[in-house]
Amino acid sequence: MISIGIYGSLGRMGQAIADAAPGLGARIAGGADAQDDPAIIAAEADVLVDFSAASAIEAHLAAARAARTPIVIGTTGLSQRQHDAIDAAAREIAVLQTGNTSMGVGLLARLVREAAARLGEGWDIEIVEMHHRHKADAPSGTALMLGKAAAEGMGTTLAEAQVTDRAGLTGARAGGTIGMASLRGGSVVGDHSVIFATAGERIELIHRADDRAIFARGAVRAALWLAGQKPGRYTMASVLGV
Repeated sequence: MISIGIYGSLGRMGQAIADAAPGLGARIAGGADAQDDPAIIAAEADVLVDFSAASAIEAHLAAARAARTPIVIGTTGLSQRQHDAIDAAAREIAVLQTGNTSMGVGLLARLVREAAARLGEGWDIEIVEMHHRHKADAPSGTALMLGKAAAEGMGTTLAEAQVTDRAGLTGARAGGTIGMASLRGGSVVGDHSVIFATAGERIELIHRADDRAIFARGAVRAALWLAGQKPGRYTMASVLGV
């Protein structure tokens, strides 16, 4: 039975992963949080899952590299420096980094990429996400993941196409852009809509999360899959085989 070590084990996601693992055929090796040495659990586990804080990512990657332990990173709000650290780690160990561990969102990202590629020019793309009032980062990691998928389908990058600020007199919408809007309120677990709009018609691809358990189950499935992979950087699409 594959053993999973959890970074951020005392958080809501860490506890949900611990609850979900036995039912999916995994064993929890233990966990670590801010006050713990990340190297200990990295050496004891077959695979690591990180839902801690962005500020801890580099230390966790260093521990995973030293122990040669694969790691699933579900923490969002990462900087470019932290993504560079993930790239460096992926040359030595298997790393799966994602803005959302839901299997449904993983498939949605593939559909968004395909739609953007096949619809082509003349279709405007807008992404709308809503989360609970306590979420600290915006746009959400999932929205950024979907935006990246759309940009890849368009043959560009999200950095070049993304528009997040439309306050004031903005003028007509520029073609070839991806609009992103973030809503916050209440206890919403996570709603994401990707809208493709052109003259006379509109396509909407929507995912709504009603229970955090879906992310925990997806994280465990990702960890079980990643445990047997060669060094490299992977996504949830890899787990889905799409």
